Order: sequence, then structure tokens, then C-alpha cells
Amino acid sequence: MSTQILDGKRYAQMLLGGAALLSAHAEELNALNVFPVCDGDTGTNMSKTMQGGLAELDDGQSAIGRLSNLFAKGILLSARGNSGVILSQIFAGINEKLKEYETVNAIELADAYRNGIAKSYAAVQNPTEGTILTVFRESTEYARARIDESSTVEDFFRLHIDEARRCLQKTKELLPVLAEADVVDSGAAGYLFIAEGMYEALSGKKIEYQPQPQQEARLDIDAFTRDSVLEFGYCTEVLIRLTTAKVDPDTFALDTVLQALQALQGESVVAYKQDDIVKVHVHTFTPGAVLAALQNYGEFLTVKIENMSLGHSESERPKPEKKKPFSVVAVAAGEGIAALFTDMGADQIIEGGQSFNPSAEDFVKAFRHCNSEHIIVLPNNKNVVMAAKQAAELYEEAEIHVIETKNIMQGFGALSVITPGIDDVAAQISGATRAAADVIDCEVTAAVRDAHVGGFDIKAGDFMAISGGHIVAVKPTAEEALLEMLAGADADLCEIITVFVGKAVTEERRAALAEALEETYGDCEISFYEGGQEIYDYYLALE
Repeated sequence: MSTQILDGKRYAQMLLGGAALLSAHAEELNALNVFPVCDGDTGTNMSKTMQGGLAELDDGQSAIGRLSNLFAKGILLSARGNSGVILSQIFAGINEKLKEYETVNAIELADAYRNGIAKSYAAVQNPTEGTILTVFRESTEYARARIDESSTVEDFFRLHIDEARRCLQKTKELLPVLAEADVVDSGAAGYLFIAEGMYEALSGKKIEYQPQPQQEARLDIDAFTRDSVLEFGYCTEVLIRLTTAKVDPDTFALDTVLQALQALQGESVVAYKQDDIVKVHVHTFTPGAVLAALQNYGEFLTVKIENMSLGHSESERPKPEKKKPFSVVAVAAGEGIAALFTDMGADQIIEGGQSFNPSAEDFVKAFRHCNSEHIIVLPNNKNVVMAAKQAAELYEEAEIHVIETKNIMQGFGALSVITPGIDDVAAQISGATRAAADVIDCEVTAAVRDAHVGGFDIKAGDFMAISGGHIVAVKPTAEEALLEMLAGADADLCEIITVFVGKAVTEERRAALAEALEETYGDCEISFYEGGQEIYDYYLALE
């Protein structure tokens, strides 16, 4: 086929094709771990991120700018994992150029892709070459330099994909850890699948893929009867397009919306503006008044109003009491760890972590429930930090402070010094940040394949102790690996040893480990908790 002009309908099919091929290879991407551990989640994260963007699209829209805008909005909130957040920023950058167009030619599309380079690099504090960033940048620049006014959209994608394939193999050269493990970068590989899937759809391939629908909680209508009295109000969400007949969409200030909702005594307000689209979430007893106020600025695209007395809205109920000085939101994997973090003072627990990264929207929802002036966020996973920060940028009802805890052990250390009743938020954050940094962490898990990583020859079934992101011990049992890690970790300088026991560990193994620790480190305060985490037999924190 030869496409000189690309419209919204065709672009929507291309995005569907990209998501389809990505989803088909999700497990393959998950397996592209540097460490031979069954906790890979790049494919899952990128696939769910794309699905969130597709869920926002409406059928029949022909303007590419309109389609791009909706997709960019959806992918921003659904982004999860570092790869998903970077992907969302790539498409946000592309959208910044496409949003003004009804249709585009190859050069206009390529220029939009170039804008995606700048946007995605800006989202990463210290960009690492040899990742999705590199592959997207080099393939885009390569293709843009080789097309002209006579080129087709197919020409751009062929060049883009050919160079992406070459760049993907070069990721091993740029990142020695990939070469040692003999794998390519998983996020970069995921992007290549997206580009190839988009090209397949552009070339006329019929896409049968059906994105997984967003899971909606069941509505219990019997929770509100004829004798009930409205106690909690309505969760009201609207998508509104600003119209020139009512306002100037380019200069319209979001504060106008926030002030109007405040005057109507709205609670748990979240609002953001993207071009001429405004999305609003508010808890109110008078949804009609809210809709009337918002219609002063434009016209509704979607409206959702739910009675919060119904069962599935329990967690959405507004909190009318005065705002607290601060709340803590923590990510936790494992029922035991979640319960422990709650006991330690975390106000909201987001389920997730390794192999199951929460989205930016998951964080926004948790922020809504805090009813606090400041919210301290503990992502507790290096692959969750970017989603937490993206959510912080979207939320305006509180000041969000993301402490970059990279694992459960650092989160435990941070929580241990956050003290309820002390309103000095800056001091709380400073203390928690120092405590997290001072923790010596260790994760123990079994290898799922043979590998040579970090100087270790690892066989499937061996147990690895991973500390500070590096493999430090490989042994036949989890307990031996943990003890060897401790032997080389200056444990004599530590006073507290905390062990989180995984779901697969038997009572006999736990008891044997406790006895060995008491024998060697009897001067330390040793604590065991039933973490209940999957994959990792033990988490260990040294303080």
C-alpha cells in the first residue's frame, strides 16, 4: 500500500495493531531479564499501558489530532513500570505535534515522532543509553533524515523499523550487563513490537485483537433502598471539551475549574487539562450543580455519576473531616507486608511491586482517599518510582512527596521513622529518606534459567542473594545464600536484622534460619515477619 495522508481512523488501527503484536509477545518480553528471575514484567507493563490508551478511543473519529489526544490522555494514566511511563511520554510528545492536525503526511508524522524523543528524555532524570530511549531516538532520527515530500507513511515506518532492529541488537554493546546476560533491552524490544504492529496494520493486515476491558467493580444497587438517606454523595467524573464559544481553550486556566468546584463544596477533586480537554473527578452532593458549572466552559464528551453509598464505592467515599497534615501511601506485595506497613502507619496500601507494577492512576486513586495536605509516597520498587512521580504531577489536591524507595526493605526503613502526630512534614521526609538510604537490602530467590551474571555461573534452581541491585551470593538453598550475603555485608556494624518470609518458605526452613542467625548474630535485634510475598523466599533488611 501507499499512504500519502494518514487520518485518525487509520491511526487508530495502527495503534491497535501495535498493541496486538506487543500483547502477543508480552511473555517473551517478561522473560528478557538480566537476572534469571521469574519476576519480569516489562511486557505486561507496556501492554497494559497501551490498553489504557486504546480504552479512551472512540469509534468513527477521523481527525488524527483528536485520536492522538485521547490516546495520549489514556496512556498517561494507565502507565505502569519505567518502560510504560517512558512509552506514555513518547506518545505524549508525538501528540503535542499531531493534536493540531486533521491528517498528516510522512514528514509531519516523522516530526511528531522527533518531538517524542525530547518528551521522553525529559521524563527521565538520568537517561541511560541502551534502552527504549536510545532505540526510539536513533530509529526516528534515521528515518526522518531519509524521507522527503514524496515519501509515504510506509516509507517512514520501514526505515524506522529497520533501524530499530539494528539498534536493539546494539543495546548489548551499550549496556555491558545485557551483553553478559546475553539479552537485549526488554523495553526497547517492546517498542519494536509496537512499531512492527503499527506497520502491519498500516499495510492492511486485519487486526483481530480485542484489548482487555477495564475491570469494573460490581454495582450493588440494593445497598441504597427507598428508605435510605444520601450519606456519601456522588462520585462524579466528566470529560469536557472547552469550546471557543464559551472560553479561550488555549489560555483557559485550570484554577477556574478548581475554584468553581470549591465553591460548590466539592471534595476529592482531581482535574487536569490537556490541550482543549479537561477531565474532572469530584465527590459532591449536587452533581447537577457541578455539571451546570462545568458547562460554562464547554460541552461534555463523557459523564459518569455514581452513588457512593453503593458497595463498590466504599473506598470512594469522601472524607468530610478536616485535612490531616500528612498521609503515607506505600506499595506492598504480600498480605503480611501490607498488614505490617498498615500497622506501621501507612494510610493507603497499593497492591503491587515486582511482577505487578501499579499504574499512575492507581496512585491517583490512593491520593484521593488520603484527605491530607501532604502525601508521602513510598514506591518500594525501582520500577514503580516513575509511575508514582507521573501521578504526583497529575494530582493537585495535595503536595506529593515521592521518596525513591527502590525495594520493600527501604520502604520498611523509611516507615520505621515516620511518626504520626509530628506535623513537621519536611523533617519526616528528611528522616525517612535517610533511613531508606541507610538500609542494607537483600532479596533471595531461585534462578529460573542458566545464566552468567555478575561473575557468577548460575544454574536453574540455584538460589541467588541480590543486594543493592547486584548478585552477591549463589548457593544451593535460599538460607545458605542469605547467610553468605550477611557474611560479606559488614553485619557486625548493624544492630537490627529484619527478615520477611516468603509464601513458599516452610516453618522448618524458617526455624533453621532463625537458629543460624541467633548463633552468629546474637548481639543484633532479629525480627521475622510473615511477608507472604511471591517469588522471593526472603527479603532482609539490615539497619
